[in-house]
Amino acid sequence: MSNVKRGVTLSLALAATLATSATLSGPAMAASSPIEACGGGSYHVIDSHAFGSSAVTYLLYNGSTNCVVTWKTGAAGNTTYVRAVLWAYGSPGVVDADNYRYYAGPVKAKAPGTCVKWGGTYGSTWWESDWEHCD
Repeated sequence: MSNVKRGVTLSLALAATLATSATLSGPAMAASSPIEACGGGSYHVIDSHAFGSSAVTYLLYNGSTNCVVTWKTGAAGNTTYVRAVLWAYGSPGVVDADNYRYYAGPVKAKAPGTCVKWGGTYGSTWWESDWEHCD
């Protein structure tokens, strides 16, 4: 293979790798707020739990679907373990947890008229609600 073809092949491989990396890291950088992370203006915050000044876990609702996001506030941009978790009563839980730079989630569950249990983690500190918001 000529040096030109090898260079083009390597450049294409590098471009594909970078595109994949951008795709994998995109969601954590895409949203500018918990509402945007959940899908936009139809969601509104109905509850929250703060982890000091480091992060806040938000419970949002849009009339039929609950959404949970754990949003980093104090160390945004630094990789830290964060988790968002949500259960609709009678359904299995939904969890997003990893070492993220900005937030964990969104995790969603359809829950009109059903109690939910929700929570989050920042670093080694975790919190989960009781069954609540049963309207």
